[in-house]
Amino acid sequence: MTLSAYESTNQFIQQAMVRLKLDAYYTTLLTTPSREIRVELSIELDNGTVGNFIGYRVQHDDSRGPFKGGLRYHPEVEIDEVRSLASLMTWKTAVADVPFGGAKGGIQVDPSMLSRWELERLTRRFVDQLGSTIGPNEDIPAPDMNTNAQVMAWIFDQYSKRNGFSPAVVTGKPLALHGSLGREAATGRGCYFAIREVLKAAGRDFTQQRFAIQGFGNVGSWFAKFVSAAGGKVVAVSDAYGGVQNAQGIDIPALLAHHKVTGQVVNGAGTQPISNEELLVSDCDVLVPAALGHVIDDKNAGQIRARYVLEAANGPVTFEADRILTQRSIVCLPDIWVNGGGVTVSYFEWVQNTQNFKWTEEKVNAELETRIVDAYRAICDMQTELKCNMRTAAFALGVSRVKAATDARGLG
Repeated sequence: MTLSAYESTNQFIQQAMVRLKLDAYYTTLLTTPSREIRVELSIELDNGTVGNFIGYRVQHDDSRGPFKGGLRYHPEVEIDEVRSLASLMTWKTAVADVPFGGAKGGIQVDPSMLSRWELERLTRRFVDQLGSTIGPNEDIPAPDMNTNAQVMAWIFDQYSKRNGFSPAVVTGKPLALHGSLGREAATGRGCYFAIREVLKAAGRDFTQQRFAIQGFGNVGSWFAKFVSAAGGKVVAVSDAYGGVQNAQGIDIPALLAHHKVTGQVVNGAGTQPISNEELLVSDCDVLVPAALGHVIDDKNAGQIRARYVLEAANGPVTFEADRILTQRSIVCLPDIWVNGGGVTVSYFEWVQNTQNFKWTEEKVNAELETRIVDAYRAICDMQTELKCNMRTAAFALGVSRVKAATDARGLG
């Protein structure tokens, strides 16, 4: 039986808890969300009719600090997925060792079907419905799938109307509204730092590695840029419209320019077509799922040809697929470490907002690198201690830090 996204995440957590020899009551204590919010969002559309949408916010754990996590606008947003993503944020912030908990949210909507003004009205209504459940010291949203700096600006403005000037209520804001330098590239940059460290520890020459990247949004495109700049060879790239490949290496600067003009990677110069499904099982050294979750499952895990799977997306590998990949000695770099660059720089943005002091981009990037590398070393130490794979070690690291905070605060 195929597990749901939330069930799959909980299986990974349970594996870590077993390795840590935790008492059974921690299973409920550390996996059950603190709060689940479902709101009805009714707005007037441009044509004068009324549109009705469903919004969610799951606040998973705040033992280490305020809830933190993105908001996604997508027609397939539903409560099970949001629960899973909120849980992953709890462990991600703990692995990065930033003083936040985990949350996630979204609206069940296809934003491409709304005008800019309809999208703004919907966002502002969502903020009003969430009310006091978000705030600089309560719950701090951020961009996710199909949301961006502009959406965060609307959230900041709407919240500030009722609570006074509050830039720290949300991260991923435009620079003009006290966003952080380096935030846009942060997740892709963090992914680059992660694979660089793993390849270096394995004694592999980065310039000899072939990368296949599924997803060319914010994360995938920035990651491709960093890989290309470091001398790595990107041999395949795909997005929602299809993919391209070149065994000799794709000209990434040219593909980025093509994507900027056309909005897709298809027909990039010097490439041949490849589907998203073909890309996942293509001949490469590092496979980078950077789009949707659960794209690697028990049906295709046995066909993966990469030595490494770099989880740039949230939850791209199912629990069943992870077992298959582990049996095949394919190393999975887990999402709760790999794509933690975004929330780490979100933390830096929050710090800058609360201190009213702006950092340079060089400082942001240097601090991000330190956090990613320190987390890698902590994961390696946990691997050695527990004799397990990298994913279980990362979850064990996150769980142990959240447990320590929970124990210290008590249940009273």
